[in-house]
Amino acid sequence: MADVRLGIIGLGAEGGMYANFIAEGKVQNMVIGAICDNDPAKKQVAEEKYPGVPFYDNYIDMLESGDVDAVVTTVPHYLHPEMGIEALKRNLHALVEKPAGVYTKQVKELNDFAATKPKLKFAIFFNQRTNPLYKKVKELIDNGEIGNIRSTNWIITTWWRPQGYYNQSEWRATWGGEGGGVLVNQAPHQIDLLQWICGMPKKVYAKLNFGYQRDIVVEDDVTAVFDYGNGATGVFVTKTHDVVGTDRLEIHGDKGKIVVDDSKKITIKRLNKPENEMSATMSMQDVMSIFMGGGQGDIFTEEVIEFESVWGGQHIAVLEDFASAIVNGTPLLAPGSDGINGVRLANAMHLSSWLGKEIDVPFDEDLFLEELNKRIAEEGKYPVRK
Repeated sequence: MADVRLGIIGLGAEGGMYANFIAEGKVQNMVIGAICDNDPAKKQVAEEKYPGVPFYDNYIDMLESGDVDAVVTTVPHYLHPEMGIEALKRNLHALVEKPAGVYTKQVKELNDFAATKPKLKFAIFFNQRTNPLYKKVKELIDNGEIGNIRSTNWIITTWWRPQGYYNQSEWRATWGGEGGGVLVNQAPHQIDLLQWICGMPKKVYAKLNFGYQRDIVVEDDVTAVFDYGNGATGVFVTKTHDVVGTDRLEIHGDKGKIVVDDSKKITIKRLNKPENEMSATMSMQDVMSIFMGGGQGDIFTEEVIEFESVWGGQHIAVLEDFASAIVNGTPLLAPGSDGINGVRLANAMHLSSWLGKEIDVPFDEDLFLEELNKRIAEEGKYPVRK
C-alpha cells in the first residue's frame, strides 16, 4: 500500500483540520479517501474544498464503499467506540479521537473487539504523545533520572471557555450529549500524559464543581488527589473559568525533580546524592550551611530545556504515525487500547465527587454507569446508556 486512504467521519473543526493537512500534502503516506457528515451543508463545503473526494451522509455506507482503508472518528464522544468497532468489523484500520469513549464499559467493548483483529491498526488521537517535550519527560522518568516518583502535581487551567462556547451547540456540556465537561473535553490529553508518564493511581479522591462559573450542568472546576499505592501522591487541578490560566507540571523523585512550565520548558534538578542518603548522612550544621546562606548549588545540578511547538505539527505527527503503522508496520506511539486508562481516571474523578468518597481504581463500572444515567435522565434530553 503506497498511501492510506483515510475516511474522515465528521467534517467539523477537527475533521476539517485533518482534511486540510492531508489535502495540502503535509501527511506522508496518506490521502483523503472519503468524507462523511450527516449535516447536508457539509457536502457543499467538501465539494468546494476537496473536489473529487467521495462524500457520504451515512458512515456505514462509507465504510462499505471500498473508498477507504482506514477511518478517523471526529464525532461526539459517545460515538467513538461504536464507530471504531464498525470500522474494524469491516477490516478497516481505526484511529479514534480522544477520549476513547465516555465510560470504561463502552471503551472495553471497543478494546476487546480490536483484540480480535490483531492485523488491523487501532490507534487513538493522543497528539501530545508526539510532543517532543513530553516525550522527553517520559524518557527522563523511564530512565530513572529523578529516581522513584514521590509526588506529582499538575495545574492545567489554561482552558478558559466563555459562556458563548457552551451555548454554540445543544449537546455541548451535557451528560447525555458530551458525557461531562472539562474532564472529557479539554483535559483528556493531560490525563493521558499523566498516567503515560507517571503510571495509574490506585485510589482517587476528587472535588468537582458542576456549573460553578458557567451555566452548565457538568464540571467546570476539578481538584483531585491521587494515591499511587506506594506512598506516592498526586494532585490534578483543571478548570475552564480561569482567564489567566496556569500550565505547570511538577514530578518529584528521590533523586531530584522535573518541572514543566507552559508546556514549553523543562527544568530538571538532579540531586548529587539521593535524598534518603542526604538525610542519613548530613548533620544539622551541614543543613544550616545550605539553607542559611550557603545555597543549594552543591546538592544538585540544573538543566533547562526549551521547546518550540509548530501549530498542527503534533496532529500531523499522529496521522503520520498511524499511516506508517499501516504501510510500514511500525509500532504505534498511542495504541488504541491505551485510551481506556484516561477514561478510567476521568470516570474515577467523576464517581468520587458524585459519591463524596475516595474511589479505588479500577472501580465498579456498573455503579459508574448507574450514576451517569441518573444525570442523563435528570437532563431529559438524551436516552440513558447501556
